[in-house]
Amino acid sequence: MKELTRAEEQVMQYLWRLQRAFLKDIVEQYPEPKPAYTTISTVVNVLVKKEMIGFRTYGKAREYYPKVTKQAYSMFTFRGMMSKFFNDSPSQFASFFAKENDLTLDQLKEVEELIREEIKRKKQ
Repeated sequence: MKELTRAEEQVMQYLWRLQRAFLKDIVEQYPEPKPAYTTISTVVNVLVKKEMIGFRTYGKAREYYPKVTKQAYSMFTFRGMMSKFFNDSPSQFASFFAKENDLTLDQLKEVEELIREEIKRKKQ
């Protein structure tokens, strides 16, 4: 899997939401002022070459669909961030996350509960 540009990620976000879409459907997802149809077409073609999306052809029209799930790409991106910024250390990430995000006590308790549940699950 390859890292995506911001423009490529935006197209993927729309395509994940739509699941299947023609180019015009993707362009319609953008807020005003919408980017040029040709600009989005170029981004979509790059995503096809990166094997992030596939397509079915109906006459001259192509219906696009994601070949990579949002969850798979999120994990890929997260692992890259962990490596790049936190030396592959979950504890460094957790420390940064807890201290730098100005979390409320309730939010910290929620994260604590999620961690406790995961510990319990892994013990079984």
